[in-house]
Amino acid sequence: MENKLLLNIIRWITTVAMPFFLGLGMIRAVIAWDYPGFEYPRIAPDQYGFTPEERLFYAHATLDYLQRPEPSEEVIYLLEDLRLPNSEEPLYNEREIGHMLDVKDLTDAIRTIWWVTAVLITLGLIFLLVQPALRPVAYRAIFQGGLATVIVLAAIALFIGVGWSIFFVQFHELLFPPGSWTFYYTDSLIRLFPEQFWFDIGVIMSVGALLLGVLVTGLGYWLMKRFA
Repeated sequence: MENKLLLNIIRWITTVAMPFFLGLGMIRAVIAWDYPGFEYPRIAPDQYGFTPEERLFYAHATLDYLQRPEPSEEVIYLLEDLRLPNSEEPLYNEREIGHMLDVKDLTDAIRTIWWVTAVLITLGLIFLLVQPALRPVAYRAIFQGGLATVIVLAAIALFIGVGWSIFFVQFHELLFPPGSWTFYYTDSLIRLFPEQFWFDIGVIMSVGALLLGVLVTGLGYWLMKRFA
């Protein structure tokens, strides 16, 4: 019989890592998806003059920057080189560029954490599943990881739904330097990514990860009942 402490460690690592794996995976999926192409027809047009085509072009260029594997300082030129339509004026001012450096550092950290959790969950479950006697522990770990995801993401989705303004402010205060993430309505970042854009994407991410958690919970429960 394997050491019970080791089995408990693997089970709890899987349980704790699962919400990060599913939640951050959903964030990465939405960034990779053409979300602006889906969202822009649903929200108000830019009141300061971007055409729908220009708005989509600049949004895609910004998201492409976030998906580059290089550190933010090495690829920030992709945003610095962007110009307003029919102008030599930069699309993003210095404060916006500074914030986008912070945003890419955050998305790079999300990618790293996602990979770490993916490796931990995969190795842990493989270790348990290849040994028939330990498979019930793996099934329980899957169930508990899914259930933890449901609890965490349900709380986040509820927070977004009933207290969006508080959630939005606290999220930024927690992850970015104070005062670095507020801009004028005329700034390009707000014109391209208004608050409604972020509310909708928050709902999609939280509800999507919540549904994934429900599926994983259901899978773990079925495996426990069917094979344990």
